[in-house]
Amino acid sequence: MSDKSKPALVPKLRFPEFQHSGEWTTEKLGSLVSISTEKVGNNDCVPMSITSGVGLVSQEDKFGRVIAGDSYKNYLLLKPFDFAYNKSATKEYPEGFLTLYTGDRLAAVPNSIFTCFRVNETSPYPQYLNFLFSGNLHGQWLRKFIQVGARAHGSLSINDGDLLALSVPLPSGQSSLKEQQKIADSLSSVDELIAAQARKVDALKTHKNGLMQQLFPREGETQPRLRFPEFHSAGEWEVRKLEDLAKRGSGHTPSKSSSEYYDGGIKWVSLADSKYLDAGLISTSKIEISKQGIKNSSAVLHPAGTVLISRDAGVGKSAVMEVPMAVSQHFIVWTCNPSLLSNWFLYHLLQKMKPVFERIATGSTIKTIGLPFFKALCVSVPSLPEQQRIADCLNSLDDFIKSQTQELETLKAHKKGLMQQLFPSAEAVDA
Repeated sequence: MSDKSKPALVPKLRFPEFQHSGEWTTEKLGSLVSISTEKVGNNDCVPMSITSGVGLVSQEDKFGRVIAGDSYKNYLLLKPFDFAYNKSATKEYPEGFLTLYTGDRLAAVPNSIFTCFRVNETSPYPQYLNFLFSGNLHGQWLRKFIQVGARAHGSLSINDGDLLALSVPLPSGQSSLKEQQKIADSLSSVDELIAAQARKVDALKTHKNGLMQQLFPREGETQPRLRFPEFHSAGEWEVRKLEDLAKRGSGHTPSKSSSEYYDGGIKWVSLADSKYLDAGLISTSKIEISKQGIKNSSAVLHPAGTVLISRDAGVGKSAVMEVPMAVSQHFIVWTCNPSLLSNWFLYHLLQKMKPVFERIATGSTIKTIGLPFFKALCVSVPSLPEQQRIADCLNSLDDFIKSQTQELETLKAHKKGLMQQLFPSAEAVDA
């Protein structure tokens, strides 16, 4: 490609003070950083590990202990603002993981799976490089570069020489470092908002869990620790067999050899739908079956409002059907008698009982709960008005958590879009 046909190496979005600073340039990573081979030796360090989507975390935090023991003297030494490239493939990062160490103590990483480097004194702002490496657009560009190098060497990672050959886009001119810092500071501010929102969501979830422990009786008890004022004098909750309050049902898998049993518009909840559970309503499924599939199997079309729970993989996960749905044999369902039991009260009760389900599930490969347990299951229930009051309270809290979670996702999407605007396109860098 001739120079005239190359796309201009400039970002789509630029801060006003850098609008006339000219096109960006590219530098090889090796001219900006130096590989660090310094060993821990007698330094007091924090042994680190890698967690997908998080980056570097201490072994203590990840494993509950230092798995390196006292044998990490030959680990690589990481100083604050050093980079660490983990060469080990994971499901989320098949090409490995490159990240900036931002701790304030000396750290240590295994030299067998890490390459470490640090930015030269006159080279790019470390946080700028970190955003460049981790961003959606340039993260893909970096991933592609590493994967090509890995294939060339027949391994899951590239050697240090190939890593240092990576082309890095940089603002040019005397204001280069200032523009890098402006970009990094801007994205860091968004990260702070994301972190604050994530803490808010976690705090709400913790509050809800604590509230549920108060609103429902403890195991073996028939009165909760916390009751709404209008029910203070309502007496103990009644212990009832769940089958006396709701019709129990299950499901089946139509023969997969008969194509006419599938893709017929009937939602069919299977273990593949685990991600849709524990979120209140469920209205979709990865697989649909047909009326013929219902007719020629033990599958049943359950009405909207039915409560379901997984008794196998993901044991204890539950939901309320927003639309009529069928389920596989891996689920138990209850259609509540509306004069005796609120389906939403039952849903929240099952959510509160998840530790019980996890405790009694058995199996070496896949944990499961046998049908006899559900047939004999007894629950403590108050009057229907108190059930509804509890359900309404927890539903309102769930709605608020969902709105705050959506706000978190909006912030993440904003950052993703901002990064695509603040850096030149990957195509321009590759040109």
